[in-house]
This record gives sequence, C-alpha cells and structure tokens, in this order.
Amino acid sequence: MKYSVDKHEQYTILKPETEKLDSAKSPALKSEMVTLQAEGCKNLILDLSAVKYVDSSGLSSLLVGNRIYQEAGGIFILTGISDHVAKLIKISQLDSVLNILQKVEEAVDAVFLHELEKDLKNSKMD
Repeated sequence: MKYSVDKHEQYTILKPETEKLDSAKSPALKSEMVTLQAEGCKNLILDLSAVKYVDSSGLSSLLVGNRIYQEAGGIFILTGISDHVAKLIKISQLDSVLNILQKVEEAVDAVFLHELEKDLKNSKMD
C-alpha cells in the first residue's frame, strides 16, 4: 500500500494513498502504525482524505491505531474522512471512540493541546 509519512517533533501525519482500506490493505496500515509508534512517534494523525471506502478490517486497523497510541499516552486522530467512511464509523458506533476532526490543521492543534494537558497533569503530580 502506498502512503506518505510526514514526521514532526510532536506528531506524525500518515496518509494512505489508496481509495480502499480493506482486508487487502489494512494489514499494511496496522504494520506502519505499529512501526511508527515503536520508532518513537507519540501522536499520530491519520489523514484519510484519499480513502473513499472502508470495510470491517479497515475499521479494525483504525481501532488498533487508536489503542496503541492511547496506551502509549499519545493521541490518535482521524482527519479528512469521506461521507461514506463517516457513515460507516457512525453505524459502527465508533464515532464515540475515535478522535475525528475535519482538517489536518485542527488535528495538529489537538495534538498540541493534548501535549499541554499531559504536561500540566504531570507537573501537578510532581
């Protein structure tokens, strides 16, 4: 599966360059998300603007990404989702589990807010 990776200090943007996130492509997405997290990426923004179709295995890969980044104390944000993908997420009741924002810029702001909140929480514990 083709995708682009844009690494920054506080976050990484992963953008699959495929129209379908299905059983043929979702294992590669899972693998890339796990690899990025293992390499030290704390916060991931998954830009799905090219994706027009997602099946159950695609949804599963999104949940895997969400889980591994949350467990590591980071944040996992979906952005650029199509109407079809949004409907599927809503039908699956994953809209209450996943962080979904319209634009990459909003997701970047959310990452910085998450990091600030985490720093404040940690400084109160000291």
